[in-house]
Amino acid sequence: MNPEHPKDAEGPGSGAASGHTHRLRKELPAEVEATSEAPEPGPEQPGTPQLTGRQRLVKGLWPPRVSRAQLTVAVLLFVLGLGLAIQVRSNSDNSALRGARQEDLVRILDELDDRTQRLEDEKQGLEDQRTELENSSDQAEEARKQTVEKERQLGILAGTVAAQGPGITMTVTDTRTAVEPDMLLDAVQELRAAGAEAIQVNGVRVVADTYLTDASGGKGVSVDGHKIAQPYVFKVIGKPQDLEPALNIPGGVVQTLEKEQATVAVSRSEKIIVDALRAAQRPDYARSSS
Repeated sequence: MNPEHPKDAEGPGSGAASGHTHRLRKELPAEVEATSEAPEPGPEQPGTPQLTGRQRLVKGLWPPRVSRAQLTVAVLLFVLGLGLAIQVRSNSDNSALRGARQEDLVRILDELDDRTQRLEDEKQGLEDQRTELENSSDQAEEARKQTVEKERQLGILAGTVAAQGPGITMTVTDTRTAVEPDMLLDAVQELRAAGAEAIQVNGVRVVADTYLTDASGGKGVSVDGHKIAQPYVFKVIGKPQDLEPALNIPGGVVQTLEKEQATVAVSRSEKIIVDALRAAQRPDYARSSS
């Protein structure tokens, strides 16, 4: 092989192939030739503009492609978040009791249980009355007995009938004359809320329309216009286990009176007599519809 003739090293026919390719290039248009010589494009289609990173991210996120599993997970997360929100709100509603002592919380729970039991007993009593009326052979006589009993009960509430039963006696001694009428009114309201059925203060029967004011001269207390002298003695008929704790709750009646340096003594008894009576008042306009 002659090194001075490199064409011989390419082998026979190489010159003819080169000439043939040269002729084809001359015959093809310039655009086709430029295209054939350009580098192969990437994964994107020819002529498509290049996308930025943000555009690719938006294109990947929207429109969303949600599968059934992703939708199920989203619903479960929503339910979990709603439950947590309700739990947090419930905890915030009970924040007022967080600072209370354990024995105070137990006392409050016991009082709520006792009130619930009283309501259940009253409900059961009404159901028993209805059953007796339905099953009694002499419904007229049974209705008359129940009417008399109802009249007696209403007389106790109205203060026109004396009453006796278990209850408490609360004695308030106010040597500094610092006890205000509204403090004693709070005691009456607290006793009513605890289930008191009859209340008497220093010989004055407490009823639904009872009011307490300052006595004439600005010293002392008047109940329904009757001035009462201290010590103020409350005779209350009701369940002692409910009445006494209601007065001794934190921030309640006893603590309020003791802040005014008054002395409060509460004692339970199996027999409290409330014998102060109120005259029955005839209504001016109301009449029975039966």
